Amino acid sequence: MNKRVLGFSLALLVAALAQAEPPAAGSAGIEIRDYPWQAPTGEKSEALESRGNRKRGARLYALCRGCHLPSAGGRPDGSIPQIAGQHDSVLIKQMADIRAGLRDNPTMFPFAAVMSDPQELADLAAYLEGLCIPVDHGRYEGEDAARQVANGRALYDKECRACHGASGEGSRHRLYPVIAGQHYKYLLRQMTEIRDGRRRNANPAMVAIISQYSDEQLLAISAYQASLSMPGKMCKATAPSR
Repeated sequence: MNKRVLGFSLALLVAALAQAEPPAAGSAGIEIRDYPWQAPTGEKSEALESRGNRKRGARLYALCRGCHLPSAGGRPDGSIPQIAGQHDSVLIKQMADIRAGLRDNPTMFPFAAVMSDPQELADLAAYLEGLCIPVDHGRYEGEDAARQVANGRALYDKECRACHGASGEGSRHRLYPVIAGQHYKYLLRQMTEIRDGRRRNANPAMVAIISQYSDEQLLAISAYQASLSMPGKMCKATAPSR
């Protein structure tokens, strides 16, 4: 694409982003409390059934790289998640849920809102899934790190491993996310929000499990999860070619 045309197109998108607002909870006739966690309805269903095109997805990622970085590795402070190597099904679900007002993320909503159709969701998700997971990510760095990781492993093996896997690989078909290589602070924030009822599109089974954990236990689980790595999927973060 001509650089001037691309620049002009992105400028138009930025103008649209400035005016985009997330839908109110329960809008469009959706009752949030009754919404099935995995129900692939509407554009979500179409996107999940579409074959994503990675080349088109790479162009669409121009909208995301300012926050998620060129490597899609996010930020170690936990403000922006690591999304490289994430299952395309998980990415599609989260983007569609944000667009539909089923997950509250005012920062990301304007960017998700400008995606034109389900195929673009599939294309972007396919591109991201094909990236390797950066090994350089935020970990728990307290003086008691060894103890917290050990405690977290015991809790993870008891309650989390069956779904998220021994290496934090998750499940593409069951919509369980990859957590290997994810930032410690992001993991802790998300689990705390799920436990406290502030993540409205969370898996009810996970809510039931995580609701029993104390802050200290969530810290330990997050510390262990952030230490996980997937063999053959990790890499030094590099910026993909434009």
